[in-house]
Amino acid sequence: MVQTALQGLESGQLDLTLSEDGWSIRQLVHHIADGDYLWKEFLLRAAGDPEKVFSLEWYWCLPQDEWVKRWSYAERDVTHSITLFKANRQHTLELLMQVPWLWEKYLLIPPQQGGQEQVTVAEVVEMQSRHVEGHVEDITKIRQSHGV
Repeated sequence: MVQTALQGLESGQLDLTLSEDGWSIRQLVHHIADGDYLWKEFLLRAAGDPEKVFSLEWYWCLPQDEWVKRWSYAERDVTHSITLFKANRQHTLELLMQVPWLWEKYLLIPPQQGGQEQVTVAEVVEMQSRHVEGHVEDITKIRQSHGV
């Protein structure tokens, strides 16, 4: 899905955006890969230590735009992020096929309002699928707006 959205783009076209302050295709690709990578820990922890607290508070404490800057998304080549994304997706698929009981395991996520929310592996997989689909749509819109 991500590779298809990028098909035929030249390196310079990865820096196209919808608006002056919008993320570029390059930045979206890094964000997609890192997002999948971050949530992979959820699956692994749910398999080994279910029903415990899982927090990305260190990540959520800053706005997304700040991470884009801190992780130099605008300056980095996308090749390794694409490779990481594909490998992570394949690794996740194999894990879920070999460990089917993992789908129902859950961890507790502390929402920003306080308390804890019970979230299953299935919900995280669905959330990440929607996340990628949404950003692939963003890439498609950028391409369409620039005629590439």
